[in-house]
Amino acid sequence: MPAQKLSARDDLEALVARYDTFLFDCDGVIWHGSTLVPHVQATLAMLRQRGKRLVFVTNNSATSRKDYAKKFAALGIDAAVDEIFSSAYATAAYLAEVARFPSDKVAYVIGGSGIRSELRDVGIATIGEDDTTPVSLPTLAEIEPNPAVGAVVFGIDYDITYRKLANAHLNIVHNPGCLFIATNDDRTLPGGKYVYPGTGAMLSSLVHSTQRTPLVMGKPNKPMLDCVMQNYHLDPATTCMVGDRLDTDILFGINGGLATLCVLTGVASEADILDPAAPQPTYYIDSLGDLATLAESESESA
Repeated sequence: MPAQKLSARDDLEALVARYDTFLFDCDGVIWHGSTLVPHVQATLAMLRQRGKRLVFVTNNSATSRKDYAKKFAALGIDAAVDEIFSSAYATAAYLAEVARFPSDKVAYVIGGSGIRSELRDVGIATIGEDDTTPVSLPTLAEIEPNPAVGAVVFGIDYDITYRKLANAHLNIVHNPGCLFIATNDDRTLPGGKYVYPGTGAMLSSLVHSTQRTPLVMGKPNKPMLDCVMQNYHLDPATTCMVGDRLDTDILFGINGGLATLCVLTGVASEADILDPAAPQPTYYIDSLGDLATLAESESESA
């Protein structure tokens, strides 16, 4: 069924009335970098005032949930740590609770401080952060598999090096039982007015070299979906996923049997949504900030 564009106030009112829980992607939906999408604060405040449950679900593994909460606060938005669900947190929860990661093993991490922080919070030690020294063909022999590594975790890494890739490759290939986990496999990463290579683009080099398929935690994949649904005890019939990417956010909602709302302030364009071959959201809207008109109508009638 083609997506329904919401613009009339009655349509917006019906959307809010129909769902009890709203799951939000962040970048492209709520903000662009450190700039809020216009009127989003008023929209979120209106939803809270009406008793809606808000959960912020992001594939970004570079930032911990605690630091995300600080970012929300700095932008004037109320968001508790337990309302934030990132691919980094999902990875840590999976290793600790599902994989029962051995206490005598460490995780080799390609990624930023966010994933390392979440892993440390569940008692998993990490290595690899300092593997930035350049290598050459004659010095490759100094790189060896580390028998203490029980998992290789791959997230967005703005300081990725060949040394990191070589270490990860050797540990995956040569350590028996070594887990291979990716926080997400996003093909691109939005950054201001451009999009750049995402985690998935960098991950593909390691997938190709090891011939191993990682367990991918982030949207739209099942591990993240299962974690979110179970953690918050959600009813799919009354939950709506809000995002800006058809291949991650919207497909995530579709896979979970959720209603989906795509906004046009991020990656997806209206032309993308109207392509029948693309994952089809239930609804689409110019901006999440458009829902702020409902808050304005409430203040006028007060």
